[in-house]
Amino acid sequence: IYYSLQVGDGSDQALDPPAGMVLRDYSAELTDFAATAALIANLDLVITIDSAVAHLAGALGMETWVLLPYAADWRWMTGRSDSPWYQRMQLFRQQTPGNWRMPVAAMLERLQTIRAGYGVPR
Repeated sequence: IYYSLQVGDGSDQALDPPAGMVLRDYSAELTDFAATAALIANLDLVITIDSAVAHLAGALGMETWVLLPYAADWRWMTGRSDSPWYQRMQLFRQQTPGNWRMPVAAMLERLQTIRAGYGVPR
């Protein structure tokens, strides 16, 4: 099961997930950072973009994967897949501008490896 942490513009996308995906939408309940932190604290993994959720999950010490564009914000530095600010964060970066194929594929491969290690069916 996946949980959408997106609020505001675009949060309605969670109402129409891809076929076969179970996606729970709690956007109506995520009224502030305290409510968002409470939900994050109950998740196994947060997958996000460079957003407030990334920083909140990182600050909470949660396992967090962040998709970053080629020209990421300076806080993410360059040439590394971890963050000095958040111990349990992994960064998945674009190798070329606009190309999400590689970082998404790397994330998917890592997720499948973890699932296989726990014996979770696809």
